[in-house]
Amino acid sequence: MAVAWVVSRRAVPFRSISRRCIFSKSISTHPGKTQIDQPLYISPVDAEPLHRYRQGGYHPVTLGECLKSGRYKVLHKLGWGGYSTVDDVYVAVKISVAETYHIEQKRQLETLKKLAFRHPPLKHTVHLLDNFDLKGPNGSHNCLVYELVGPNIPDTIDAHFPGGRLPGKLAKIIAKESLIGLYGLHQMNIAHGDLHTRNLTFTMPCMNKVTEQQLTEMLGKPGIGHVRRSDGKDLEPGIPGYIVKPTSYWIHSWNSTQSIKIIDFGESFSDTIVPQTLHTPLPVRAPEVIFQDRIDYRVDLWSMGCMQLFELFMGQPPFDTFLITPPILVDQMREMASDDLPERWHKIWETMKADDSEPTEGPVPNQQEWLEELYFDSPHSPDLTKEDIARLGQIIGSLLLFEPSARASAKQVLDDPWFNE
Repeated sequence: MAVAWVVSRRAVPFRSISRRCIFSKSISTHPGKTQIDQPLYISPVDAEPLHRYRQGGYHPVTLGECLKSGRYKVLHKLGWGGYSTVDDVYVAVKISVAETYHIEQKRQLETLKKLAFRHPPLKHTVHLLDNFDLKGPNGSHNCLVYELVGPNIPDTIDAHFPGGRLPGKLAKIIAKESLIGLYGLHQMNIAHGDLHTRNLTFTMPCMNKVTEQQLTEMLGKPGIGHVRRSDGKDLEPGIPGYIVKPTSYWIHSWNSTQSIKIIDFGESFSDTIVPQTLHTPLPVRAPEVIFQDRIDYRVDLWSMGCMQLFELFMGQPPFDTFLITPPILVDQMREMASDDLPERWHKIWETMKADDSEPTEGPVPNQQEWLEELYFDSPHSPDLTKEDIARLGQIIGSLLLFEPSARASAKQVLDDPWFNE
């Protein structure tokens, strides 16, 4: 989980920059709640959970606060739980919770530094600009400074496409650019490990000439909600005096000419440091992760088939997202995948089915039937032809394969002439 703030960089001797503060996942303990599950800390602003402001948790940030010896000044809040972008003048800051330094954080930082030293930089991945440690009342927090980016795909759809689906031509552009970004990562022996539509964002237009005052006017006056204890006592150290309502400027200022960036490298890894498992959302999780097999960069190819190429065009993922369990998901995968479940997974599969109390549903349409049904039997006006959907189905089929080594590479998918038609 994360909280984002717009911050401006001060003349330290650096130029003025804006960035946002973000917080990463924390342990699910709730010391800020009473025994009857009533919140101890309350505020009229609905944002990040206040009980996570504690030792080892979030850092309390105030508007106008300066970080890293005055180099960065907090201007506004962009949000929490996501990313944001700017350019050379305004940036985003991700402030991790102050818990024990995890191996995932180390992998993420190593990945981002590797990308930062690449010249020329990858065009469709977010860029790390700086990193530093911040000591506060709740502990020491690792801070990552990124270029500012715009809204992610789901937020853009919610704000600008009431039907819940992108136009086909725009979806094709987004898919192609995300494939270019993924191909660049794989060329560097980097796996993203957490590909889904919330980790795809649009870029922001250049803001080099925007002054701090103009930016604040663009974002709107920060909405502040003072924090108080429900029992009337004084706030404890480490609890913010107020929280700030996130600005919605980035979402509503979007236009279709902005390009795509892949963000959030918290699950990323290289071919030399491979994790035991990943925490990709279950509906786009690669089967080798579910079956606890060895994983490599090809987990991204399965997620790409689910996300960039199915969800982008259809407006929903290929598998259920509500009350989904691994056995139900694998059953749906077997209907959609272009190959059979590998024999080495059969024993685990039998155990999974035996342990699952939820009955599996009846047969579902195959992949091509499902694509055509979703795309043409819907209230949306289709702007792609049946031939387009057939070609799309072939490409998705080349990625949704149980056997990782059989999946098409990002480069092979990019080379398909359909993306240039």
